Amino acid sequence: MYKRILLSYDGSIESLRALREGTLLARACHADVFLLSVVPVTAGTLIVESGSSGLMAAQNQEYIALLKRATDKLKELGIEHKARLVEGEPTPAIAAVAKEISADLVIVGHRSKGLLSRWWSGSKHDYLSDYLNCSLLIARNPLSDEEFDRALKAFVSA
Repeated sequence: MYKRILLSYDGSIESLRALREGTLLARACHADVFLLSVVPVTAGTLIVESGSSGLMAAQNQEYIALLKRATDKLKELGIEHKARLVEGEPTPAIAAVAKEISADLVIVGHRSKGLLSRWWSGSKHDYLSDYLNCSLLIARNPLSDEEFDRALKAFVSA
């Protein structure tokens, strides 16, 4: 069904859900996995950086560490993958990488926003669904560690 899965990971609990669901789907589909972290670079970030150099370098180091932890976890679970760190506005960057690797599924976590935040910034997932040429899974399933371990063991014993 799915041959190339792009997992978006930013270290949040929501992206951990995406990582878990993506792991299970990749196992079930025998799919190639691409792990992506996007260092957010917005107009606000650039303004702050101009007055205080080093902010972006520190942010990059934080995201490199996040990506390494996710990579180590996937390796521990036996998931072969390619990992990549990019800078930019997260949603367009995810869409661009998905197109570049010919993903047929993108998995992202869902973070609820307040009404005012949605009104100002719009829905990031709407953008993805409008600009992706593949399926989009918004991971919302809060698998406990035990449920996740059981699901993984089912693949091993199958």
